[in-house]
Amino acid sequence: MGLLSWLGGGNDRQLADSQYSGRESATDRAARKRRIDHRTKGARRAAAAGDRWEQKDRRKFGDA
Repeated sequence: MGLLSWLGGGNDRQLADSQYSGRESATDRAARKRRIDHRTKGARRAAAAGDRWEQKDRRKFGDA
């Protein structure tokens, strides 16, 4: 029966406290990524606008 004992499940809280104690949870990781994305969103938008302006300017006046 030991071979199939994993099918019965286990104590998830005990595993979380022992085996995964030093790791960041998936929920915390997703929240951290959302915070980082929120902070950099304006910078990415400004960079994209600058790139569009530069491409438009190069098409208009050439690479000079």
